[in-house]
Parts: sequence; C-alpha cells; structure tokens
Amino acid sequence: MKLKHLKSIAMKIHILNQQTSIANQFLCELRDTSVQTDRLRFRANLERLGELMAYEFSKTLMTKKCEVATPLGTSQAEVPVNDLVMVTVLRAGIPFYQGFLNIFDKAESGFIGAYREEGSAKDLMITLNYSALPNLDNKQLVLIDPMLATGKSLVKAFNQCLKYGHPKAVHIMSVISAPEGISYLKESIDHPGSIWTWAKDSHLNEMAYIVPGLGDAGDLSFGIKE
Repeated sequence: MKLKHLKSIAMKIHILNQQTSIANQFLCELRDTSVQTDRLRFRANLERLGELMAYEFSKTLMTKKCEVATPLGTSQAEVPVNDLVMVTVLRAGIPFYQGFLNIFDKAESGFIGAYREEGSAKDLMITLNYSALPNLDNKQLVLIDPMLATGKSLVKAFNQCLKYGHPKAVHIMSVISAPEGISYLKESIDHPGSIWTWAKDSHLNEMAYIVPGLGDAGDLSFGIKE
C-alpha cells in the first residue's frame, strides 16, 4: 500500500479562527452568556466545532487509494488511513469529542478521567482517576479537550496514554487555548505532532481560567458539579 505521508513537525500550531468561517459564529455563541443558558445549544456548538476541526485535520493525514464499484463503472479516491485513536478527557470533552467521532467513525476511542484541584495557576494540581484506552503502538493519538488552559491536564493525560503504547504522533485538539498552555505543551511533550485550536485567547487569570474564554465548559454542558 502506497501512503502519502503527513509532513510532521513537532507540535505545529494551527489556529483556525484566523480564517473566516461559520465556525466563528459557533464560537461566539459558546462565549455568549445569553446563549450559554441553553445547554443543548452549548453542547451542539461544541460538537459542530469538533466536526469542523476534524475535517480540517483530515487534510493533513496519510492517505491510501480507494477504488469502489459504481453502478456504471469504478471510481478512485485518496482516503485517510485508519490509524487514529480519539481520546477525550472527561467530562468536558464529551460533546467536542463526539464531533470528531461523527467524522472519523472508524477510529478507535479512549477515555481519561481528570479533574483540577481548585487553586491558583501557580499551585494548580491535576488528578487522574480513570483511563480506558486501546493499544497505541504506531498509531496517531488525538487528544481532545475543549479548554487548553495551563496544559497540565493534557500533559498528564498524554503521559498516561504512553502506558498503552508508543504512538507515532500526538495531536492536541481544543476549542480555546491560552498562550501559557500552548507553551507548556510544547515544552513538556517531546513527540511529533500538532496543536489545533479554534482560538488563542489573551492569558490565564490568577485562578488559571482562560481570559476572555467562556467559563467552565463541563458545567455549561452538563450542570454545576458539587
């Protein structure tokens, strides 16, 4: 099988709202406090942004030739190689992850439970308490979490993933990112791959929330946790 290879640069950054598209409308609605009260719409917008990011990401993947029989002959096309594992961080990542799974319907999936102990950005602690993943050897790992704030939870999630094998590339998918989190990922993950985000925001506040951001994506999707 002849493959067209991904041009892989360690942690290449893709900021998608730098180009005008309908995705910017969905992103505006996610941020809008007057729309956030509608949890169904909030989750739907996360899912739609997942689908659109998955489409953009698909343009960079390795491909193989596909030939199919039609009623009148045969047709050929280059299609992505199915070597992806979609891993999301519970619980905020679920709607965004579903968008990716809608597009990459043949991909394997994995799940990691992680939560942050409330505190300042300087002493923030991340706890991992659950993981269920397939073997990752020589596969492309896609880590999906809508908010890239400090980056600590994603780095811990990546290190947890390495217990399940050695992926050939890791791709971080987020809706909104802070510069501090992007820098932390680039410094902490020495692995070929990329970082994808719809928006790179201004900074983290003293409680490690993204400014202007949108608030707590998990609470807005599913309700306030105790």
